[in-house]
Parts: sequence; structure tokens; C-alpha cells
Amino acid sequence: ALRQASTLRAQIVRMLKDPRSRALVENFGGQWLQYRNVDVMKPDVEKFPDFDESLRHAMKQETTLFLADLMQNNGRVTDVLDARHSFLNERLARFYGVEGVAGPEFRRVDMSATPRGGGVLAQASVLTTSSYSTRPSPVLRGRWILENLLHAPPPPPPPAVPALEEAKGDGSLSLRMQMEEHRKNPACASCHSRMDPLGFGLENFDAIGKWRELDGKVRIDASGTLPGNQKFNGPIELKKLLVEDREAFVRGLTEKMLIYALGRGLERGDTPVMNAIATKMPAADFRFVFLVEEIVKSLPFQMRRTGVRS
Repeated sequence: ALRQASTLRAQIVRMLKDPRSRALVENFGGQWLQYRNVDVMKPDVEKFPDFDESLRHAMKQETTLFLADLMQNNGRVTDVLDARHSFLNERLARFYGVEGVAGPEFRRVDMSATPRGGGVLAQASVLTTSSYSTRPSPVLRGRWILENLLHAPPPPPPPAVPALEEAKGDGSLSLRMQMEEHRKNPACASCHSRMDPLGFGLENFDAIGKWRELDGKVRIDASGTLPGNQKFNGPIELKKLLVEDREAFVRGLTEKMLIYALGRGLERGDTPVMNAIATKMPAADFRFVFLVEEIVKSLPFQMRRTGVRS
């Protein structure tokens, strides 16, 4: 049995290092994190003159290379939340304010000394696709985190709830101040109390993921409180809390990976398998190859319907 397990693991490692595994990165990773949507985003170029097609390409390439490195080199899946590195070329590094990166080639860059840090929540592709064309959105970003990272999608908004108006006037009210008024509507308060703190933790990023200190004339307030009275200030501290409470993230990733592997939604009998795999992940140091191996060995995968008739 040990020899069979070792052989299976070696086969998985070889498959993931094969260039054809790029399809897993782009298809599964793109579906899971939705970063491919950056292709169709149209930021307001008057408000965000830094944005152009070369930056759009660099944003998408950063996330693609980050996920490829994690999957092909058996990284920890929790690095998605708070890695110390990313992959930049000169165009993206200049946009991020990171020095010492020259040329069009992407390379691994230590992000631990930067205020944005690492992980997908610091990547412009994710930050752009969870924003409006004219401004960032704590609601969209908070919802994105709940749906894609914390396995806790919020319900749809109640009907006839007015949308938050665009900022008006002289910029004396920050978006956060406007949203505090919005949350006074009782129909909005319950969901916003979950989404908004997560989104506010990313307020230092504008609608295309560039670091900022001011929202109009008001200094950014990126503080928040998560359930359990867990307080944070800024994206680094937010990501640290998400890593510390990673059970929901691991369970959500396991579910999404199992759905992808089976090519169908989960059924009642699949849930115990998903829970068992997620429970084993800490003992395996959250390694990606272990996740794939456990899915491949699982009964639902072994018995999956191929659609081929005899």
C-alpha cells in the first residue's frame, strides 16, 4: 500500500510539472478565483490613467504564474492567502512601487517588505475584478472573499434596496463614510456586517489595485473587526487573521477542487469525502499534491461517471 501511494504521488508530481498542467491553472484557477474576468474589465481611464493593455496582461500573468508555481512545486495552498512572494515584470513592479525589477520578463519577487504583501488579495487582477469601473467596492471585495476564500457566500441583496451612490461633492466624505449611511437601512445591515469589514481591509487599494493613502481628501481607514472580535488594520493584518482561521478556506478549496475533478456538483454522498480530505490537510502541511492525491484516491473520483457508453 505504501509503495502504491508513493507511486501515485510521484505520478501526480510528474503530471503537475508537465507543461500541459497549465490547463489546470488556467481552467480551475480561473474559475475559482475569477481573475480571468480582468480581460473584460473596463476601468475609467480618466480616473485611472495608469491602466492600459500591457498592465491588464501583466495583472493576469501575475496570478497565473503565482498559481502555476504553487501547483507545480507542491506549495502550501494557504499561500493563496498570505504568500511572501509574487511574480512581477518591470511594468507591474513599477505600478506596485516595487524597485529593482527591470525588463518584460516575469520573475519571483519577495513582497514581504511591501505594504501590500503577498497572496491573491494583493494582486491587481483580483482587486480590479472586484471593483467598479470608477471606484473600488468594499462590498464586492468582501463578497469575493466570502464566496471564493471563506466558503461562506452571502445571500443576494433584498429587492428594492437602493444602490450606493457615487461619491459626490468635494471628496470630504470617504466611501467608508457613505457606506456607514447605507448600512443604516435594516435590510442591508445583516449582510453588510459580514462583507464590509473584509472589504474595508483592502481599502488601501484603488479600483485597479494601486496602493493609496487617501480616498479623496480623507485618509484611508482600513481597520475592521471580524467575528469573535478579531480586530485588524490594513491588508497585512487582515490576511494574517484569514490564515489563522484557515479551516473554512481549506474546506472551500477542497469542495471546489473536488467539483472540478468530478465534472459535476457534489451530491450528498460526496460531502463526507470532502470533509475527510479537508480534515487531513493540516497534517500534510496544506500541500497541494496531497489535496490532488486524496481526491484521486477518493471513491467519488474512482467511480465518477465518464459519460462513455459500452
